[in-house]
Amino acid sequence: MTTFADLGVSADFAAALEARGITSPFPVQELTIPDALAGRDVCGKAKTGSGKTLAFGLPVLETVVQATPRRPRALILVPTRELATQVRDELEPLAKARSLTVSAIYGGAKMETQVAELEKGVEVVVATPGRMIDMIDRKEISLDDIMQVVLDEADRMADMGFLPQVEWILRHIPGSHQTLLFSATLDGVVDTLIKRYQTDPVMHEVVSEQVTVEQMTHRFLAVHDMDKIRVAAKIAAGANRTIVFVRTKRAADHVASDLRREGVEAASIHGDLRQSQREKALADFSEGKLAVLVATDVAARGIHVDDVNVVIHYDPPEDHKAYLHRSGRTARAGESGVVVTLVLWNEELEVKRLLKRLKLNQPIVEVFSNNPNLSDLAAWDPKADAVRA
Repeated sequence: MTTFADLGVSADFAAALEARGITSPFPVQELTIPDALAGRDVCGKAKTGSGKTLAFGLPVLETVVQATPRRPRALILVPTRELATQVRDELEPLAKARSLTVSAIYGGAKMETQVAELEKGVEVVVATPGRMIDMIDRKEISLDDIMQVVLDEADRMADMGFLPQVEWILRHIPGSHQTLLFSATLDGVVDTLIKRYQTDPVMHEVVSEQVTVEQMTHRFLAVHDMDKIRVAAKIAAGANRTIVFVRTKRAADHVASDLRREGVEAASIHGDLRQSQREKALADFSEGKLAVLVATDVAARGIHVDDVNVVIHYDPPEDHKAYLHRSGRTARAGESGVVVTLVLWNEELEVKRLLKRLKLNQPIVEVFSNNPNLSDLAAWDPKADAVRA
């Protein structure tokens, strides 16, 4: 079995990883770390949950040198605030092993606090594009010493309309530097980024880590409006961590509140919440203090938590792509997971269309909240109980 040491990772970092129970690299790490350590520009095609953060984080921390105030040495651009804090939190314990500092810079938090961190000297900055541009415009940060740039989830940044900002930042980094780019897709505008801002990049693709319908257990449950929240509560009670998807911010708050009334520890996460509230909900969920996170599609882009057992589509997704994107919050890093879609009578037609697009041969089975199968949906064969095709 390959070890991190085999890839060229130093003993102190390997020991810090081992202390966290990380002993063998994921495929994306095995493929990309040696080339990144060799100083090559690297282009990695890999899905969320494939272990990308360490794939770029370890090479950056291995080679980064001490920074002077407000002049970081490495810049990691990410699409969302949540991802910025998660990348920072994952790299911080490793950075401490070498007295290096990693700082997250994003909107929705006090700029003064972030500037104060930079003033102390920060080696690695993890930033969202908007706040980074604000910092550069106000001359609170200089990119003159940047030696490494990482574009994480480049396709997501494109989807969210951030590419003009990303390119603006990249044009403001003088001198030669290493560029590492990670994305679930490498075509279209992401390909333009690669051609413009990478030099002879080595390309790596992690095929096995793509989220596919085969990696998940799917259940489609016909429920009644008055009983729907109790069905969701019963499913969540039988799981360790559950993410519940709804279509609107208002629905997220309502569903979280209703679940709490049913005795399930739940919190909502959406764009109207204060950043501190979103961070607390995510942290509590990651640490197991919170069993359920109720999220809108946009907010879910920043959720990267392992060991999510169940995803519940409380409101059916808009299309098959949204179904896969939401469902990909479980079945991460090769693990399996259960994906449940709750279907009201007037949603059956659209869900049947969805099943066809997904090429899933699954019945829509009517259930009530007192059904014992809800506690362990993976072990239940719905085809045996199907009352509706």
